[in-house]
Amino acid sequence: MEKRINIFAKGQGAMKAMFGLGAYLAKSNLEESLLNLISFRVSQINGCCYCLDMHSKDLRARGESEQRLYLLNAWREAPVYSDRERAAFAWAEAVTKIEGGQVPDEIYQDAIKQFSEEELIDLTLAVITINGYNRVNIAFPNKVGNYQPGQFAVHN
Repeated sequence: MEKRINIFAKGQGAMKAMFGLGAYLAKSNLEESLLNLISFRVSQINGCCYCLDMHSKDLRARGESEQRLYLLNAWREAPVYSDRERAAFAWAEAVTKIEGGQVPDEIYQDAIKQFSEEELIDLTLAVITINGYNRVNIAFPNKVGNYQPGQFAVHN
């Protein structure tokens, strides 16, 4: 593969805008573990190796079980996730996989039972944010495997 632009070195202004979304989400009422699980699941859908490496390490460092990580791709059948997590996964998938247009009413109804209006807006922003990071990392790949847990935890 031909050497690509180092987005973190050459695109600092663009990345600062992206980091601002992360800083906002870090102050939201959504659980950090849920945000990381959503980032991991969306990265699975998008095939973003760098983000999968990052979020799996962050999740493990914060005590997430291996079983829950291994089963995330089959969350509908796996009994290890809460109703809140399941609603978040369905929401994240519907917002990520946009081939059908709007999020189906059934998924919205399940989500609004588990999340306040503000939380659902923030969950949507979290899905948008990780989709953006996935696309940045797919366009300008970073070396996978060097990420250290918490490396990008705080961005102001």
